[in-house]
Formats: sequence, structure tokens, C-alpha cells
Amino acid sequence: RRLAPACATPAVAGQTVSTTNDRVARHRRVLMSLYMADHSANGDASPRNELAAMAHAAGPLLPLDALNSPRNDRPAETNPYLGFDPGLCILCARCTRYCDEVEAVSAITLSERGAHTTIATAGQVSLMDTTCELCGGCVDTCPTGALFEKKSAGALDGVVQQVRSTCNYCGVGCQLDLNVADGKVVGVTSPPPGETLNDGNLCVKGRFAYDFIHHEDRLTVPLIRGKDGQLHEATWPEAIRTIAAGLTGVRDRHGADALGFVSSSRCTGEENYLMQKLARAAFGTNNCHQCAAT
Repeated sequence: RRLAPACATPAVAGQTVSTTNDRVARHRRVLMSLYMADHSANGDASPRNELAAMAHAAGPLLPLDALNSPRNDRPAETNPYLGFDPGLCILCARCTRYCDEVEAVSAITLSERGAHTTIATAGQVSLMDTTCELCGGCVDTCPTGALFEKKSAGALDGVVQQVRSTCNYCGVGCQLDLNVADGKVVGVTSPPPGETLNDGNLCVKGRFAYDFIHHEDRLTVPLIRGKDGQLHEATWPEAIRTIAAGLTGVRDRHGADALGFVSSSRCTGEENYLMQKLARAAFGTNNCHQCAAT
């Protein structure tokens, strides 16, 4: 999933074998020169460009002319999450291997031959019309930024703080990294493979469904419906007293099982725990549910 450091290779457990000799260094310079000659971005294009970083570490590159690689884009691409810049692609095939060997979906493949080879779908249709699950794993494994997330394009290239968290959209408990800039979540990335139970993989909801955090429609103050039938802003103590009176009133008139509690996957695990604790311990009903339970 990640490119190995250019200066060392793993040997036995706990040891590293240095490979910095003239012959290997020359080979790396030639290889990086060929890659960068077929790469439309320079070394300062993006801090997430692993290829540019490796080319810089390899030393001065050979003055090769840019190759004419008329790779095709997918003009019919309509999915809202994943984008593709064919000019940045070096045909390393990591994205197609991830799609085939990790996700077992095979939605993308290497198409055409020679300089025309590109990352494509069957018939160059949109990913929405293929078996693609929009997991974003191809974006995560791409070393050049040719595959990118449309929603956070450019936002992750700046100074961001990564905060490890747990996805609550289902009960698996996948770990993810929230990328925070200026106090706002600007994107979600998966942790490195081998560190978490999801092994660095995420689904479409875990990776892309974070807009609700700062959505303009999200309520910031409690609302209580007045006698006029309209919702009015209230303080938290007023809202809590109104909720408590309503719930206890239903319980007293119809019994505890007349109540039902539904929590949200957009809440934290601790908040969801408190919801079921409120239902069972405070009101005496087991009628509590959360969509992650399914």
C-alpha cells in the first residue's frame, strides 16, 4: 500500500540492509528519471506525491524529454467522490491490484497498449455504472495523486492535523484518521496497513460521509415547539426539562414499553452507550436501537 523507503530494504526481523551503493543509486536515478519524464507534475506539486519525494531523494535526474503519453480520461465520469488525472498516472497498477486483490471488485483495469495505456473501466463508463464500491482505496494507494478525492481536492495538501477516531456507521469499529485544518474536518484518510483491525481499509461511508460535521443545516441550539405550533430556540436546561416531562408522561400513562429510543451512527460510541443506558436504566425499557446494529 505504501512505497518502501529508497535507501533500505527489509532483511530479517529487526534488521535493515543498506543498499546505498553507486550501482543501485544509478539504477534508481534512471528509473526515477523515466517515471518523472512521463509525469506531468514537478516535485513541488503535492506533499502527498510519493513519486516526487522518491525522485528528489534519488538525486539529480537525467534530462529526458517528456514522453508523449496521450492517456484518456473518462469524460462520462459522474461519481461525486473519485477523480482521475491521467497526466499524473505512471501506470504502476497499484490501484488496479488493490481493486482486484484487496476489494475483489475489479472495477478498474489497465486498458489500451503502449503509450495509450491508461486506467479505465469497461467501455470507459462511469464508476457509478460498474461494480465499484467507491471505497476510495485506489486513491489511498495511488503514489502520485493521479487518483484523488473530489470533495477534499487540495485541502489535504496543506497543514492538517490527523486525529485517530472510530467510525460509527456500523458495528465493525474501523479506525480512521480525521484530517483537521483550522478547526474543521477537511477529509478522512485510512491509517497505515497493519495498525488497525480494518488494516487500512474503509468503506464509502467511513471515507466520504463526513459532511454532516460542519453542515449548515445542523442544529446548534435546542428547539422547542410552542403553543403556536412553531419551533423556538431554547436553552439546554429548558430543552432537557421539556424532554424529561414528555418521556415520563408517556411512561406514566402507557407504561415503559410505550417508549422507544433510537440513536445515531453520527454520534460517538460513548453517546450511543448513554442512549441505551437512559432507555434501560432510567426508563426501564429495552426498546432501543441504532442503525449500526444492522
